[in-house]
Amino acid sequence: MLGFFKKYRLFAIVLAILSVIILSIFYSILKPRKVLPIYQPSQVNFELVDSTIQHKSKYHKIADFSLVNQNGDTITEKDYEDKIYVADFFFTTCQTICPIMTDHMREIQEELKNDQDIMLLSHSVTPKIDSVAQLKRYAKEKGVDDSKWNLVTGDKKQIYDLARQSYLAVKTAGTGDQYDMIHTENFMLIDKKKQIRGFYDGTDPEDIERLLEDISVLKNEYQ
Repeated sequence: MLGFFKKYRLFAIVLAILSVIILSIFYSILKPRKVLPIYQPSQVNFELVDSTIQHKSKYHKIADFSLVNQNGDTITEKDYEDKIYVADFFFTTCQTICPIMTDHMREIQEELKNDQDIMLLSHSVTPKIDSVAQLKRYAKEKGVDDSKWNLVTGDKKQIYDLARQSYLAVKTAGTGDQYDMIHTENFMLIDKKKQIRGFYDGTDPEDIERLLEDISVLKNEYQ
């Protein structure tokens, strides 16, 4: 009996390995593949959405734009063409949630610094205060990689429209001029078709981890 087992031991080992491989293949085939949603204005808190598009339920995309970054360069949608990117809204003199959001955005930058498919885009909600020089000082202080992360300023109406009609990310202030806005802690994940694929709390470390995981999921769509 012992001789029998010795004789077929190699066969049993090979059979066991093949069984594991076959089971793994079946599991990968049968396991549901995670797909990120495509967010439409009608799915988002109406306080963050311009009244003209609150009921829009399909075909929503980020509008074209032309803004100026921390180096004085004009940044448009062309600079983000065929890229996945994370967008947010902030201002450099903010002392509450903005420093936390910026630190987390820098963590994303460092985590994905060698991934050429991923970029970052932060819009100032106080463009009159956040001049190019001010953005440059802030960028140096916060460790911004100019090749990957643009801090942008420009026409206030354009930024307001982008925030409320494209990224669905700010509330109206109700004071001051008609384009005043209260930014939220939201980070938005934008795909290569300029669609919103996720909203994340930019102050929450666990949500930052979820964002990084969702970036990997989104990248798989293009493979």
